Amino acid sequence: MEPEYRNYVLMHRDVEVAELTLDGATGSIIAVNALLQAAHLPVGIPVRHGQVDRAALNEWWVGRAIPASRAGLRHLLEELQITAPQKLLEKCLGLSLSDAYWICPKNRTLHWAKVNFHQNPFSEDVGNILFGGGVAETISLMSPDNTSDGWLRKKWTIQNGKRCLVKGGSGALQQEPYNEVIASRIMERLNIPHVPYTLQMADGLPYSVCEDFVTEDTEYVSAWYLMHTKTKPNHISLYQHYLERCGALGIPGAERATAQQIVVDYLLLNEDRHQGNFGAVRRADTLEYTGVAPLFDTGSSLWFETPTPLIRAGTKVACKPFKTSHEEQLRLVSDFGWLDENKLEHLGDIAREVLADSDFIDDTRCEAIARALEKRALLLREHVQHREKTADDVSRDVKRDIAFSRPER
Repeated sequence: MEPEYRNYVLMHRDVEVAELTLDGATGSIIAVNALLQAAHLPVGIPVRHGQVDRAALNEWWVGRAIPASRAGLRHLLEELQITAPQKLLEKCLGLSLSDAYWICPKNRTLHWAKVNFHQNPFSEDVGNILFGGGVAETISLMSPDNTSDGWLRKKWTIQNGKRCLVKGGSGALQQEPYNEVIASRIMERLNIPHVPYTLQMADGLPYSVCEDFVTEDTEYVSAWYLMHTKTKPNHISLYQHYLERCGALGIPGAERATAQQIVVDYLLLNEDRHQGNFGAVRRADTLEYTGVAPLFDTGSSLWFETPTPLIRAGTKVACKPFKTSHEEQLRLVSDFGWLDENKLEHLGDIAREVLADSDFIDDTRCEAIARALEKRALLLREHVQHREKTADDVSRDVKRDIAFSRPER
């Protein structure tokens, strides 16, 4: 029988950050026994009077686990006979392909170079089960799939020596993987830093594939945690607060990168740019920010859940992360000097070319998406040419930043 409580050291690469006690039944942090290196705590975790905010640290820790909305999670938990996804965190030492944090059992000597998933092989057993496979006679839970977020079916693989994320689609249309490819091609044309996506078929279903943009020396810090490094004053908008925090933390190029993000999300009618899927990259050793993270995760866009007859350039959909409408959010952008408007022409052809390969999207839907995308590009050009300076209305801010999710059926 496993012990009820277990002691660990929270590590940041090879830096000992804090001594923790985990509850074996829930996988939660029930005590922070000692703070060793406050500077290396995860970004946005408060320290008051020399004491770590245990609740905030536990929220960060549990947030590393597979979310309850993930497709295939119920099957995984049943197959492994585990009651909660956060209990899988211990099985992989909390290691992730997104940052350099992990836990080391107290009184054991382990080193980052020997355990991290960037430099060492990892098991694909968890990912295979999430994709509907069964449990083999022997199984390893040493997998970055235990710490991946999002609601769509996904798994980490090693392809040609590269760490790659394979992510599926949803529903009858399976449109999200194609949207990722369309988005990355449009961003390539517009010269916007992004994560390139390609398409891969398996068992008749489409999957998007992208390489990890984080290395063994760097880590991704989401906007959610950047914005939690300081309490937002009520009179300051979310957009202003985010840019202020980026400036205070020394993140270069944040205003232009955010403008590019807003423009891309407007063009593609992205419904899910929450505060978890944009942010910054920093060096894990020096804690120096190297810049804004390249844009990624744009699959929940291009009318992906809209019935074909209702696809219109002016369709009203959910908008994040700053304002409740894409039109309002676009007004936050004050400088379009980086945008070559001529490259907005014929964007529909990119959608037509990519969607033509889909067995799930018919010609009528493909053409409707392409034409609506071209119309949005035209509306963007009109906005750029005739825009007027407007106030950033705090009352129109997003009230709750929640990632798109759908319970498994």
